[in-house]
Amino acid sequence: MYTIKTLNQIAQTGLRKLPEEEFCIDPDTSCPDGIILRSFDMHSMELNDNLLAVARAGAGTNNIPIAKCTAKGIPVFNTPGANANAVKELVLAGLLISSRRIIDGAAWVQTLEGNVEKAAENGKKQFLGPEIAGKTLGVIGLGAIGVLVANAALNLGMNVIGYDPFLTLESAWHLSASVDKADSMEELAAASDYITLHIPLNDKTRHTFDKNLFAVTKKGARLLNFARGGLVDNEALQRAIAAGIISRYVTDFPDSSLLGNPNIIVLPHLGASTPESEENCAEMAAVELREYLRYGNIRNSVNFPGCIVPYSGKPRVAISHSNIVNMIGQLGAVFTKHHINIDKMVNNSKGDLAYNIIVCDNLPEDENQLIQDLYNIHSVLKVRILK
Repeated sequence: MYTIKTLNQIAQTGLRKLPEEEFCIDPDTSCPDGIILRSFDMHSMELNDNLLAVARAGAGTNNIPIAKCTAKGIPVFNTPGANANAVKELVLAGLLISSRRIIDGAAWVQTLEGNVEKAAENGKKQFLGPEIAGKTLGVIGLGAIGVLVANAALNLGMNVIGYDPFLTLESAWHLSASVDKADSMEELAAASDYITLHIPLNDKTRHTFDKNLFAVTKKGARLLNFARGGLVDNEALQRAIAAGIISRYVTDFPDSSLLGNPNIIVLPHLGASTPESEENCAEMAAVELREYLRYGNIRNSVNFPGCIVPYSGKPRVAISHSNIVNMIGQLGAVFTKHHINIDKMVNNSKGDLAYNIIVCDNLPEDENQLIQDLYNIHSVLKVRILK
């Protein structure tokens, strides 16, 4: 029985993916085997020794201490693409409200008195805004969401430029051939009437849109940020707005420094706030957690390599360790010592980390000694026997 701690409200459709006979959902436990969360900040949490995995029902994982989890051999899963349609729809709304001054106009109408129809007709010119058809949208980041946004913008009659130096084969398959490719963010920013960000937030991407990128941005551009707040340098943004470089900024990430500027629209982090998205993310996170705890399989981990070995009924040993030379030889020597015949072995790596699933024809009587001998190998982080 695995105990699963939920740190946020998780959709029941997701939790039902964890069968009651194998998994106990306990939000109050202090010693979980697995954790499912959404936006809860885990950085101040102590990670209990028996914690095996963390699953984020969403794409961003900056609320999870990735390095600490990796050092303890704990894979962190996320759910790329599960909320992509919800975010795409909000980005399209952002395109429109950045141009047509819809929000300003609606708020103004609420203040009218007397002959409202006449007053509205006389005053509507102040909310004049351009159409998006025929304009150029620059999409920075062509993952699941970026691809959907780019393709949808084409269907709305826009010209689209994309930039992503790490474009995956899967994303390339789904991306329309009509999307032009920029060689740099600077090239994209200089050519775009609208720019939308769809990249993760990490130490390398923080303040991607800084004073240098604003300096080469097309004058009057509209900037959309439905990815992560820290991608934009807010101080540089304010100066770019004052200089007329950015005519409108729409973001889904509230920050006190952004309030009060009429050319900034701040939404209350609504990107994935649809029942469909919450259910999709919860289901995907629960399945990832279930497959890892049951069989050691890894799909969509941000810190561990992907590793899928279909279950055949035979026992398997899952081992994570530092990605250094001669580890396979040392692991094999331990299995030989315990007279274990290996049916299948898959070893994958991701940066400094390696992960193995070893399917066995037999296990020794003293399984604890096998585990101890594996842990005695320098750089082994986690060993699990799964039957």
